[in-house]
Amino acid sequence: MQTKKALFWKKTDDGVRCELCPQLCTIHENNAGLCLVRKNVENELYTLSYGRISSKALDPIEKKPLYRFKPGSTILSIGSIGCNLGCPFCQNFRISHPKEFSLQGDEEEAMNDISDFLPVDALVNEALETKTYGNIGVAYTYNEPFMSYEYLIDACKAVKEKDLSNVLVTNGYFNPKPFNKLLPYIDAMNIDLKGFTDDIYQELEAHLGPVKKTILTAAESCHVEVTTLLVPGLNDDEKQIEKMVSWIADEVDNSIPLHISRYFPAHKYKAEPTPVETMKKAEAIAKAKLKYVYLGNI
Repeated sequence: MQTKKALFWKKTDDGVRCELCPQLCTIHENNAGLCLVRKNVENELYTLSYGRISSKALDPIEKKPLYRFKPGSTILSIGSIGCNLGCPFCQNFRISHPKEFSLQGDEEEAMNDISDFLPVDALVNEALETKTYGNIGVAYTYNEPFMSYEYLIDACKAVKEKDLSNVLVTNGYFNPKPFNKLLPYIDAMNIDLKGFTDDIYQELEAHLGPVKKTILTAAESCHVEVTTLLVPGLNDDEKQIEKMVSWIADEVDNSIPLHISRYFPAHKYKAEPTPVETMKKAEAIAKAKLKYVYLGNI
């Protein structure tokens, strides 16, 4: 297992405080933060997930989903391990929720079971080799890529040097300083907007404000599309959808594509799949203010 000293943290009286995301975890010695991939080792913060790749595929760009960024192309997509939210309906919980690892022993041993090491230069070489299949670059996806920030920024710089595109598929739960350092290397983002109230985000162990800030900041710098997974009983209230759509249209940009995805039972959340009627009502609300609205999985 290759570890690397983490970026964006400070020592405290009782350990270290990770400042990568708004969780601001205070981490005691030999423990990890909420994401379980950033660990206090002798009162210094290390990343356990540097270069650890759990998933890799050459995907259509539309699968990210990005419908208005280089349509018809493919992109080399990689996933790592970890997430800084606690979504009970997570579709990729085996890699996104390290709490679900068999962690009776050691975090590093558990990571070895579900991932392999991929050096940055090997990633770039594979991205170049797959250009013959329409590949335009690398997408960091499947889990929350920001949790592997050190590898992410190294990879994005190297990919950009080869005139390839970097795509970030993310929950957007960032602190501004690390995000602003990464943003010049990002060409496109799909950002999950999981609801439009703090009550919803509190169920996911987070807050809405930082995600709104990420969307606003990203929209000024790169191509942005937004995805909302419509979960019955959680975020399918029509008034809430209206507020979300109005905010995107009025405060960000009414030409930002909105993808409304259909929920299916996964992980700990066992509600019935989102009714098609609910999806179409949400689509109608969104189309009243946004130029580009797409329904997924109906």
